[in-house]
Parts: sequence; C-alpha cells; structure tokens
Amino acid sequence: MADNLSEALKTLKLTSADGASDSIEGCLDCLLKALAHNNVEASGKIQEMGVLPMMPALLSAQNSCTPKVANIIAEVAKNEFMRSPCVEAGLIPPLVQLLNCKDEEILLQTGRALGNICYDSHSLQAQLISMGVIPTLVKLLDIHSQNTALTEMCLIAFGNLAELESSKEQFASTKVAEVLVRMFSKQVEHEKKEMIFEVLAPLAENDVIKLQLVEAGLVECLLDVVAQTVDSDREEDVAQLKTASDLMVLLLLGDESMQKLFEGGKGSVFHRVLSWVPSNNHQLQLAGALAIANFARNDGNCIHMVDTGIVQKLLELLDRHVEEGNVTVQHAALSALRNLAIPVVNKSKMLLAGVSDVVLKFLKSEMPPVQFKLLGTLRMLIDTQADAAEQLGTNSKLVERLVEWCEAKDHAGVMGESNRLLSALIRHSKSKDVVRTVIQGGGVKHLITMAMSEHMIMQNEALVALGLIAALDLDCAEKDFVGSSLVQVLHKLLTDERSAPEIKYNSMILICSIMGSEPLHTEVQSLAFIDVVSSLRSHENKTVAHQASLTEQRLTAQS
Repeated sequence: MADNLSEALKTLKLTSADGASDSIEGCLDCLLKALAHNNVEASGKIQEMGVLPMMPALLSAQNSCTPKVANIIAEVAKNEFMRSPCVEAGLIPPLVQLLNCKDEEILLQTGRALGNICYDSHSLQAQLISMGVIPTLVKLLDIHSQNTALTEMCLIAFGNLAELESSKEQFASTKVAEVLVRMFSKQVEHEKKEMIFEVLAPLAENDVIKLQLVEAGLVECLLDVVAQTVDSDREEDVAQLKTASDLMVLLLLGDESMQKLFEGGKGSVFHRVLSWVPSNNHQLQLAGALAIANFARNDGNCIHMVDTGIVQKLLELLDRHVEEGNVTVQHAALSALRNLAIPVVNKSKMLLAGVSDVVLKFLKSEMPPVQFKLLGTLRMLIDTQADAAEQLGTNSKLVERLVEWCEAKDHAGVMGESNRLLSALIRHSKSKDVVRTVIQGGGVKHLITMAMSEHMIMQNEALVALGLIAALDLDCAEKDFVGSSLVQVLHKLLTDERSAPEIKYNSMILICSIMGSEPLHTEVQSLAFIDVVSSLRSHENKTVAHQASLTEQRLTAQS
C-alpha cells in the first residue's frame, strides 16, 4: 500500500503539471484507498510529498475529479496536524468557491472539507463568515432540502458558525428562520429535529432572529412538540419536550418577539403557555413560570396579568413545591412574582392575594438561588406598602433569617439582598416596633457595614434606615452603634472624595440624629467632625452645602 501511495503521489505531481486527467483520477482513487486504510500515515505521506499545494489547481478545474479531490482534503483534515498545512496550501478560497456549484456530490465533499479544516478554530470559522459562506449555505439548504447528507452537512456547519457572534448579523440578513422552520415542521425523525434544535438555540439568542423565527411560525411548531411529548416517558420525548419548552422561553427574551406573542394578553400562544403552569410535568411548570417572568418585563403586561389571576396560579404552583420541591421551579415562580410586583398598582393586590405568606414558606430553603429570589420578591412587594413592611418587619423569624443571610459571604447576591430587605422593612414601615425587632435580631451592625458598600444605592438605603433607627429608638440602638463603629464609618463617608452628594447629605442627617446619645456625642467630638462638616459648606451641591451649615450649627450648639 505504501509503495502504491508513493507511486501515486509521484504520478500526481507529474501529471497535474501537464493536466492529463485520466491518470489523475487513478491516482486520486489510490489516495482515497490509502486514507481509508490508514488515514494518519497516508496524510503524513501526502504532506511529506508536497501534494497539498497542487490541490487548489485541481479544485479549480471543476471536472469529474473535483469531488474526489474535495473528499481527499476532507479525509486529510480529519487529522489536527494537517489542518494548518491545508490552510497554508491555500485550499480555503477554492473550496468556498465550489459551494456555488450545482453538483450535489461536489457540494457535499466541499462542505465536509471546509468543516474539517476549520473544526474547532474560531479564527478560521470567522474567515469563512467574512468570505460570505452563510448566505451561500442557507441557499444550499433551501435548494437541496431533499438531500439528507447535504442538509446534515449544512446544519452541522450552521451549528458551528452560529456559536460566533459575528455570524448572527449575516444569518439575520438571510431566510434562515423561514428555511429552518419549514424543515422543522416537516421532520418526523427525532435525530433530525434535534439537529435543527441545536442550530435554532444559538441563533435564537439574537433578538432580530428571535422575531424572524416567531414570524416564521416556530412557536406553533414548538407547541406541537410539547403537545406530542408531554405524556410520554420515552427518553427522547422527555429530551425533546425540554428542548422545545426551553427554546420557547428563549424566544420570549426578545422584547419585540415577547410583545408579539403577548398580543395584549389575548394571544393564543400566551394562553397556551399559561396552561403549562398547573400541569403535572416539572419541565412544563418551569417553562410556564419562566415564560410569565419574561412576559412580565413591562408594567402594562404585569398589570394585565395580575388582573387576570395569574398570581393565584403561581401561588398554587409554589405550594406544590414547598416540601422537597423542585428548586428550579421554585426559583422560576419566585422570579415571575418578583417581576409582577414591580408596578405600584400590583403590590397591594398581590399582598391581598397572600403572596407574602406563600413566599415566607421558603424561608427555610438552603438554596441560594431560591433565597435570592425570595428576598427580591419581598423587597418589591413592600416598596411603598407601610402596613406590609410593618407586618413583615415585626416577624422575628424573618428578621433572624435575614441577619443570618447578611453573613452569607459565599453568596454575595443573597448577602446584598438581605441587607437591602432589612433596610427596606425599616424605610417603608417607619415603625418603632420594626426598628426594635431589627435591633433585637442583631441587624444594626449589618446596616452599618452596608453603609460602606461599593454600590451607592445600597449605601443610601443603609443610611436612611440607620437615620430612622436613631430617630425612633436611639436608646435601644446606642450599644450597637458604638460597638459597630458607626461614628468612624460616617467620618470615612464624609471625608471620602468619592462619596456621592446624597451619601454626604444622609451622613450629616444621621450625625444630627445620634447627638442625643452621650457616648456617640463624645465620639463625634473626638473625631473633630465640626471641621469636616465646615469644609462641606462650600460643596458644589447646594443641598449638601445647606445641610453642612445646619449640621455645623447643631454641633456647635452641643459642643
């Protein structure tokens, strides 16, 4: 075999120079045979004999040898060590050119060759994109949709290219959505549907393509898949149900595609997806709750959904998942409730529906994603709702859990949300009972730490809450204020040039509020606050400057 191969390679070098195509075909057959027998060895020999640089000319000739030449390149490029030599031999441009021919065998072998050369190389795939292969491949898929091997080649190529961000714009300018949806609707084989799914998922990350897919009727196809697979236990059906419902949720992440499917709350797709929430299938419950969370991305949709009783569906779903519940379903349902609670008009309606009571059942959860969403939902609900804030703020079990989560150093999100909810309970209730519950629960030190947060909004929330604590129950909070170095923290905030005007303003308000405590008053004097405040009288922000004057007067009067 090795001798035959060497002979064939020598002959090929000689004959390709004088263009005698009969003997070339025999040599190519010999090469293919050698590659089938031992690909690695034969590829090495082809490289060694310097045959690759002759291939562009053979490809450009476009005759009966062309599919064999492309096949040899495809076989050779299965080996990683041969890919760079293929690129260096200039094989990519003539191969890309061949994608415009009509011969199906040439197209198939050319696609394989390009796929193998560019396998796992983002830079080479990007080069193909810049050479315009995407529109060409979309046309091929449309024209040759009956050719199984060719359609599979195109789908594999799409799957690889769609991973690159630079491809999305090109895909969006073609009929890819229409072609893929048409193919998908005709498919009965599970494997083929899976292949199309694998292309649709990365493409659907692009908002323009999301809308194109919706307009091409993908949603109806996905709903059909769900209906066909929902009651099946077969592994492939379970997998297909998951892929279809996940893709459905992904389409709803685009604002335009989501609004198109919502249709003012009258859309048939919207109602079909809602019917997933009470189903007995966890995957559908999850997708239904995530879909609601995605529909709940603007006030109009949220108000409509709360008015049409969606909250009750979500509460019933959560109730089914309290004990030994499915964490992803809990997380999704809480996400939906949090989004629905954003418009002010929804808050009191949701509180009346008993949302806070159901959410509190998950206080014992040890799963950070659930804890995070639970905290966010409660914080949204009590915003501007004094009674609800007072009711929750005097719930010592809730406050204890918040204080515990304020120390969750491994989970910054949970820690931040716990601090913010603790502050919100005080700010929205303005209640002495809530303040006392927070003090007794050990929450004050966390609010003082929060005042040093890197996020201005959190600093501000902490300072306002601390100001209310000082105004409503300074005697009770004094020990914690001293123990957690509140005065030193305020000194840092006032002397730090990076502190925002609101931070400086609220820090001075807080200083005035703590002057009634002897130990805190003494600390304020020892740190020469009067000089710090005096320097702020010339601050460019007039509100800060005015507050500095008032604070200076107060400090002078009490010195």
